[in-house]
Amino acid sequence: MRRRRNAPLVSAVMVALLAFALADGAAASDPPSEGAVASAAAVEAPVSDMIGEFRQVVTAYEDTLLDLARANGLGYVEMIAANPGVDPWVPGESTTVTLPTAHILPDTAREGLVVNLAEHRLYFFGAPGTEPVTFPLGVGREGWTTPLGTTEIVRKKERPTWYPPESIREEKPHLPKVVPPGPDNPLGSHALYFAWPTYLIHGTNRPWGIGRRVSHGCIRLYPEDIARLYAMVPIGTPVHVIDQVVKVGWADGELFVEAHPEAAQADELSATGRIESAGADSLADVFYRIMSRAGDSQDRLNWSLIRKALEERSGVPVRVTEDRTSASG
Repeated sequence: MRRRRNAPLVSAVMVALLAFALADGAAASDPPSEGAVASAAAVEAPVSDMIGEFRQVVTAYEDTLLDLARANGLGYVEMIAANPGVDPWVPGESTTVTLPTAHILPDTAREGLVVNLAEHRLYFFGAPGTEPVTFPLGVGREGWTTPLGTTEIVRKKERPTWYPPESIREEKPHLPKVVPPGPDNPLGSHALYFAWPTYLIHGTNRPWGIGRRVSHGCIRLYPEDIARLYAMVPIGTPVHVIDQVVKVGWADGELFVEAHPEAAQADELSATGRIESAGADSLADVFYRIMSRAGDSQDRLNWSLIRKALEERSGVPVRVTEDRTSASG
């Protein structure tokens, strides 16, 4: 299930934007037409929309991308997306591996818990003035998607008992009606229950599924992450579940675009290690959001870098603004 934001843009202007952004041979830093630029609202850039920082490591002989992902607070698909062509099981000794540990904050209410299904990541916004905390997630697979919208945490449970829903027991008839706490319990050590019936954030006894679309709609965290989050989050905390594939934000006076694989592409990455299908999301909406976030810096946008970020879907924030002297030629 996917929710798209509807941008209030006149169709003629959007055609102009698309023609510019997709045209072969367009200059890397040329802005859209004057009329298109005027149509995007000027937005003052905030101090920073990004947390974390870009990192790389050099592998040892015994490393796998799964080991590196868990050790650095990352999920499987985001590691594969950031390191195309690297064998996840045998990357090889002395291979340089990108750690996508810098994240643009999602464009939504920055309060409580924000679950962005598209990037398989959760953000917790605590007390004012504190930096958000983020964790990788396992999310619902095809046919078992997590609903979008706003809810809240209504209950917390340490060592939860799992009562498999009938829908899951139909799929797996060998399951008992009740699974007590312990190593065989797929809820792991802690659970945070939503006001939505049957949906919750919990740990897992299968940490390899973090960063993938493998659950029945619930949200899984690494065992160490759910224990940490459980201690942070009080009952009544709002939860915003979104599906934001492309994020746009400011950091240190520069605009960045962070493009993640769409759902079908994430499944391809998980299964084959590469993206084979074209995206289905509307580029018009993405271009409009980039223009809007650029505000008075629209003349600094490098559309060649923007197109590349949207094609590669690496999940790594890409700077898409140039210095004013470079942009002006």
